[in-house]
Amino acid sequence: MVNKAAAENNSIKKDIKSIIRFIYIKNVPSYANSFFFLIGVYLLEIFGIIGITGMIMLVFGPYWWDLTPLGTFVRSIHMWAAEAFVTLMFLHLFVNFSTSAFKKKKLMWMIGSMMLFLALFEFAFGVGFGGSLFAQANQQAGADLWNGMGLGYWINPMNSGAVMGWHVAIIPMLLILLMGTHYLIARKKGLNTPYRKDVPYTMVAADHGAMYKTMLYVLIVIMVFAILFRAPYVPPLTISQAAQSQPGAIALTFLAEFNYSSQTATYMDTIDPYNFNTRSVYVTIPYDKYLNLTHSVNAEESFLSENSTQQNLTMSQAASYFTNNGTISNGMNSTNPLIRLASSLTYMAQSGVYEPVLQSEVASGANTTYATRFLDDAGALWGTADKYGLGTAQYGMLEVGPSPWYLQYWLLPYNLMENATAGIPWWSDLENGLIATFGFALLLFLPYIPGLRDIPDKLGMYKIFWKTKK
Repeated sequence: MVNKAAAENNSIKKDIKSIIRFIYIKNVPSYANSFFFLIGVYLLEIFGIIGITGMIMLVFGPYWWDLTPLGTFVRSIHMWAAEAFVTLMFLHLFVNFSTSAFKKKKLMWMIGSMMLFLALFEFAFGVGFGGSLFAQANQQAGADLWNGMGLGYWINPMNSGAVMGWHVAIIPMLLILLMGTHYLIARKKGLNTPYRKDVPYTMVAADHGAMYKTMLYVLIVIMVFAILFRAPYVPPLTISQAAQSQPGAIALTFLAEFNYSSQTATYMDTIDPYNFNTRSVYVTIPYDKYLNLTHSVNAEESFLSENSTQQNLTMSQAASYFTNNGTISNGMNSTNPLIRLASSLTYMAQSGVYEPVLQSEVASGANTTYATRFLDDAGALWGTADKYGLGTAQYGMLEVGPSPWYLQYWLLPYNLMENATAGIPWWSDLENGLIATFGFALLLFLPYIPGLRDIPDKLGMYKIFWKTKK
C-alpha cells in the first residue's frame, strides 16, 4: 500500500512538472530575461492575486471587507493589486509600442489592447462596487459616461447587482479567455526578436529562477502598500443624513421632483435612461405611505384640486418658503399644501423612513438608482464628495478615496478633456465618449495604420530597451 501511494504521488508530481514544462517558454532573446520583457508574467501573477482576494471578499461580504481589520487588509491587497495590474499593463503597452512589437505580431497587439480596455472597465466597476461614499460618487460619474455614450440602458453603475455581474463574472471571463489566447500565441511563436538588423541578440535559456524572485518582489511590494496605505472607507451618504444637514435643500428637491424640473426629470444626455415619473417615485408613493401612518389630510390632493393659476402661486410660495430657510416643523402645519407636502416628506427623510420606502419601489435592493439620483438632484452627493477632495463628477471618476489615493492617473487626459469642454453648450459626454472610443480604435488598429505605426521607430524609442551595434 505504501509503495502504491508513493507511486501515485510520483505520478502526480510528474503530471504537474509536465504541465509546467508545457507552459514554460524555454528559449528567449538575450534581452528578454529583464524585467521589462517579463511584465506579461507578472500580470498573470497579479491577476491571480486579484482573483483570490476577490473570492475571499465575496465569501465574507461587504461588512467584513469594509469594517473589520482583516477584511480591510484583504480589500487593500485587492485594491493595490488592481492598481499594479493597470500600471503594469500600461508599462507593457509602452515596451511593446517602443519596440514596435506589433509589426511582427499584429493579433497579439490587438488582443492586448482589448485586455487593457477591459481592465480599465473592470477597475471602474470594482470602485463602484465598494459600497462607500467614493463608490457612490464613481457610480454617478460612471453613469454619466455610459449614458453619454448611449449605453445607459444596458449598463447602469448605480445597480450594484448588475455591476457585480460585470465585475465578478463577465469581464474576468473575457480577460481569462484573452489572456490565455495571448499567452498561447507567445508560447507557440516565441518572444519577439528585434525587427531591426542593427540590434544584436542571441537566443538564451529563459531564466525562470530570476523570474520567480521578481514575482516574489512584486507580491511583497503589493503587501507593503496594503499595510502602509489601507484602502479608505467612508460610509455612503444617505438621504436621512442629507435631510438632517440640509432640510431646505431636500424640501426644494421634493418640489423639483414634483413639478418635473429636477436634473433627473429633465435628464437628456444622448438617451433618457431615467424615464421614470419623478413625481410618482419621489413624492406620490412615499407620501401615500406617510398618510397611511399619520392619517393626515392629503396635501397633494389639495394642490391638484386648485386651478392652474392658484397652483403656480402655491408652487412659487412654497419655493420661496424653503429658499428663505422656512422650518420643516412649521411647514408641516402650513396652509400651503406644497409646503406641507414637502415638509412632511423631509421629516420622513430625516426620520430615516423615506429611503427604505424609496428602495422598496425598486425590484432589486441592490439597485440604488432612485436614491443616488435624488441625492444628486439635491446637490448633496457632490457637496459631500467635495469635502473629501473628489471635486467634480469628472475628477471623481475612478478615485478610490481622498489624497493620497488619487490613483486614476491613466484617466487624466479624459478628465482634462471633460473639464475643458464643460463650458461648451453643445458638447456633452457623447462627444467625449466618441473621442475616447476613437482613441481606443487607433490603439487597437495601430499595426494597420500607415505612418502611425512607424512613429516609435522614427523617434528611436527602441533605444530605451535595445542597444544597437556601434
